[in-house]
Amino acid sequence: MKILITGGAGFIGVNTAVHFLRKGHAVSIYDNLSRKNVKNNLAFLIKNFPKTEILKRDVRDFESLSKAVEGKDVVFHFAGQVAVTSSVENPREDFDNNALGTLNLLESVRLSKSKPIILYSSTNKAYGGLEDLKIIEKKTRYAFKDLPLGISENRNLDFHSPYGCSKGAADQYVRDYARIYGLKTVVFRQSCIYGPHQYGVEDQGWLAWFIIALHLGKKLTIYGNGKQVRDVLFIQDLIDAFELAIKNINRTKGKIYNIGGGFSNSISVWLEFGPMLEKLMKKKINVNFANWRPGDQRIFISDIRKAKKDFGWEPSTSIYEGLKMLYDWVRKNMG
Repeated sequence: MKILITGGAGFIGVNTAVHFLRKGHAVSIYDNLSRKNVKNNLAFLIKNFPKTEILKRDVRDFESLSKAVEGKDVVFHFAGQVAVTSSVENPREDFDNNALGTLNLLESVRLSKSKPIILYSSTNKAYGGLEDLKIIEKKTRYAFKDLPLGISENRNLDFHSPYGCSKGAADQYVRDYARIYGLKTVVFRQSCIYGPHQYGVEDQGWLAWFIIALHLGKKLTIYGNGKQVRDVLFIQDLIDAFELAIKNINRTKGKIYNIGGGFSNSISVWLEFGPMLEKLMKKKINVNFANWRPGDQRIFISDIRKAKKDFGWEPSTSIYEGLKMLYDWVRKNMG
């Protein structure tokens, strides 16, 4: 296959690229390299896979994007602004990157001769704050009272924060281009993805950030009480889902899937994750607590049964196993 990956120098992008390059596919990376540290990922690709095509370009540039799309079989669309906090500070830039950039991609594919498959990386933030759901507060975590397996794709959307609005709008555009124009699109509403090549920062990529910050001697701040719950998914499990969705495109096209660790891979961000991290670090960890951030959900767990039903996917990496691989990668790449 000929594959284009927008945002291909980012965490999910570089891991996806490596996976398909190792299988002998032709991969083109399309990235403006604006995010801090992604040049490290790009250098890794160039060193280990020198035949990778590198396009230093921006998804807001419709003409360049259209040229890159032509002739491709699959486009993974990861490019965009990734943090809620940054979207609050600069909503226009957030919109241009996420909503306009995605529309540019959709139009590029619609007008192309090759009509490649599009896999769009959306977010669980499209469901908003989930304020109407009954939540139980337990000793170490929050829990849904009536949804033990989490949030399904049937849940109404409720965009909250500029980031939620821009990603949610793009999410719906991708879905509608399948319905109106017959494009082969798949939307993945993703939970917390983690793994090697993730240069986590405080407002995005929290699992990696905690490990990196501790190795660098930086202070950790928990926003909220530490009981908020996320389902976490190791990067290879996500890539396996991408591959299965492509192989089953006649069934998956035009559909939306919640993709995360599910209930079995859910964890509270500190009261449960903290002891696990202390086990890895082999020391007691002190943290600061601060006020909740805007749009932060008390709990989000993906109901992933639709993905299993449609294309036979479910996670295979346990939280501790995945964290150990991330931890080892951080230690090897401290420079």
